[in-house]
Amino acid sequence: MLTKDKVKELVDHMPDTFSVDDLIEQIIILQKIEIARKQIETGEFLTEEELDAEIEKWD
Repeated sequence: MLTKDKVKELVDHMPDTFSVDDLIEQIIILQKIEIARKQIETGEFLTEEELDAEIEKWD
């Protein structure tokens, strides 16, 4: 989950002028990064070998 501090920091690093679309895009990216970090912390990810094995099943 995002915090106000993280969003404020994001806005502080953006140019002085930007579109709402640019801001929303950056917030979405930040949120996806936060979700990925949490998944890594909790072990909710596949190793490269596990991913390769899953892909092999697609054929």
